[in-house]
Amino acid sequence: MFWKILIVFLISMVPLIELRGAIPVAIAMNLGLPEWLVLIIAIVGNIIPVPFIYFFARKVLEWGAKKNWKPFKKFCNFCLKKGEKAGEKLLKKAGDYGTYVALFLFVAIPLPGTGAWTGTLAASILKLDFKKAVIAILLGVLTAGLIMLAASLGLFKVILG
Repeated sequence: MFWKILIVFLISMVPLIELRGAIPVAIAMNLGLPEWLVLIIAIVGNIIPVPFIYFFARKVLEWGAKKNWKPFKKFCNFCLKKGEKAGEKLLKKAGDYGTYVALFLFVAIPLPGTGAWTGTLAASILKLDFKKAVIAILLGVLTAGLIMLAASLGLFKVILG
């Protein structure tokens, strides 16, 4: 049972895959784990990287922007400038409260490229309040987890006919 739990946990920590991949894989592989346990393991695995991404991603990008290796420097500058520009636009339109709602929705919608990793990177680049950002991200991960569990169990197929 330990190895089955570890599989779900590790898959949920992988960027871009996260719990959006871990839950369907666990259900499809019929690991014999209760669905509620799969959901909890996937959520925990998906959330663990969040503080590390928040506190170190921006620092790594700023460090890389100062290096002499052109492709790396260019990439880091691009990420910082693009993130800051998009963030300024979002803050103007949504305001403080709306920014965290937008972060929640971004993480909650289980599409490729959205999720805790990308949402936390955005929060870090935008220098959003850590506690508010983590709450929005956690709620988004929980929502995405419930959506993916329902989809993996075929509930949407039953509901939609």
